[in-house]
Amino acid sequence: MASNDSIGKTLQVAVALCIICALVVSGAAVSLKSKQVENQILDRKTNILAAAGLLQDGVSVEEQFKAVEARVINLSTGEYSSDVNVDSYDQIKSAKDPQLSRKLSADEDSAKLIRLEQYATVYLVKNEQGLDKVILPIRGYGLWGTLYGFIALENDASTVAGIGFYEHGETPGLGGEVDNPNWKALWPGKQVYQDGNVNIALIKGNVDPSSADAAYQVDGLSGATLTSRGVTNLVQFWMGELGYKPFLNKLRNGEV
Repeated sequence: MASNDSIGKTLQVAVALCIICALVVSGAAVSLKSKQVENQILDRKTNILAAAGLLQDGVSVEEQFKAVEARVINLSTGEYSSDVNVDSYDQIKSAKDPQLSRKLSADEDSAKLIRLEQYATVYLVKNEQGLDKVILPIRGYGLWGTLYGFIALENDASTVAGIGFYEHGETPGLGGEVDNPNWKALWPGKQVYQDGNVNIALIKGNVDPSSADAAYQVDGLSGATLTSRGVTNLVQFWMGELGYKPFLNKLRNGEV
């Protein structure tokens, strides 16, 4: 009779434990999948509202999000599109799909995206008078990686209502200051376009309120030149011709 202390018995017990643990973990992953998806959707809605300065304490995110309408647009034409399902469309994944995106040339790719998707999801905030704000997904490379966020514009499709980044790998205390509420508070009221051109940018140091360009300038991030440049590049890209400008022009002119 084999001893219970034999190597064979030990291996059998170890293998059995591994199988049991694997079954428990996989079972938990499957059972929690729907909850994880719900939390991801809730987190996205929270970031969308926060970027526009609409997130309220004491009111459920779902209740607040009832004022928001998600629409898919064709970036090239600036028109609404029904070619993809707005509820299931993933803009980030689509940028990696050759069927739904194209490779950007070096001259085009100021935000270092590599590929640009054909469709984008925009979020329209409505009130009793009609359109109140439009919230747009943005992304682009900073110092260490891609920053993902949203920029919100007022109903004139040019005045910034707010900005927020929900994912990035920038250095805490430097480029990571994109999370600082005080810095984000500098954006509302800034103008994106001047004479039809994208003119908004981060500058080195602090904005001079008396400057003729003050309305288009935001304080740079102290000690984070490359992150500041990255934020400027990504905002200018998405507000430009390859980004949301065709849509914003049509929205401003009442053509969509």
